[in-house]
Formats: sequence, C-alpha cells, structure tokens
Amino acid sequence: MPNDTRVPPAEITGVYGAIVKKVSKKMFGTVAEPLGVMWHNRKVLKFQFALGQKSSKWDACDADLKSFGHMAAASLIGCSFCLDLGYFQAHNEGLDVAKAREVPRWRESEVFTPLERDVLEYAEAMTQTPPAVTDELSARLLEQLGPAALVELTAYVALANFYARTNVALGVEGQGFASSCGLPPLARPSGIASRS
Repeated sequence: MPNDTRVPPAEITGVYGAIVKKVSKKMFGTVAEPLGVMWHNRKVLKFQFALGQKSSKWDACDADLKSFGHMAAASLIGCSFCLDLGYFQAHNEGLDVAKAREVPRWRESEVFTPLERDVLEYAEAMTQTPPAVTDELSARLLEQLGPAALVELTAYVALANFYARTNVALGVEGQGFASSCGLPPLARPSGIASRS
C-alpha cells in the first residue's frame, strides 16, 4: 500500500474506527488508504460516506454508463486511486469490465457504443476547467437518456470530480484493488508511458 500521501494517514481508532475498518475490509479486502488520511477530519469523512451511500441508490441512469463517466473524469484528473477502485467495483458489481478497462483510452478503443462515447465525452467536458459541455452534446444525451438519467449522470460525474480531485490533492494513489482480483491492468491513453 502506498504511504506517501501529502497528509500522513492517521491511526483509525475507537468504536467508529472499528466499524469503518470492518466495512472497508468487507468491501475491498483491506482498509482503503483515503480512510486514514480523511480520519484527521471525521466530519469530512462522514460527509463523503453519506454522499457515496446516497448516490449508490440512484437508479435513473444505467450503472455501466455512470461507471464509465466516473472513470473518464478520474482518468482526466489523474486519480489512480479512483481508476483502480472504479475498475475493481465494476468487476464486483458485474458491470462491463472489458469496457471499464478501456476508459482511459476510450477515443482510440473500438469497444464503446455511440451512446457510451457521448457519455465519456460528456464526463471529460464536465471535468475541464472551465467545463466545456456543448449544447449539442447535452441535447444528444437528453434525447438518448431522458432528463432524469441525464441529471443523475451529471451529478455522478460531479461527485467523481469531487472524490478524484480530493485524492489527487492529498496525494492518494492506486492501492492495487484491481490487481488483487486478477484484473488485467487498465489501458493507458495513447502516448502515455507506464510510470513503473
């Protein structure tokens, strides 16, 4: 597990800490590194948990599309933790792992449908600073998904930005979740070499 975060992980203690560690181990097989970093401010940690729990109940938009959107935002931001966890969760939730693996190089990949490509483009456009979503792209997604699903996808990608930017700013990196369950490495965008 990487331990070169910008804020050193705190020891997770107490009754609440025991619950946090137990839940993390049940979900991921280990204690996720951001938990130790965020343990310094439990109010922020609880807020992040609440957002994650509430957003996991949203069901107006296809789970694969939300997963791809989340990973596209994380890839553009450079959050290796989010990509690692997203790939791992796609596997555990029965989503399309072959496509999830290709998200970092979605423009070059031939596995995505036109709708999925629009979702990936939308997620990246939302993630730009300032956001670069066009009326045309939004209209195509509205026609294909409907208003409830588009609102949900938009909020989900916004949450991905929140989590990814937090992790990158705090120096949290991938933890090997995907490799722990035998998933092949994520594809890399064309022209980007491995940082081994």
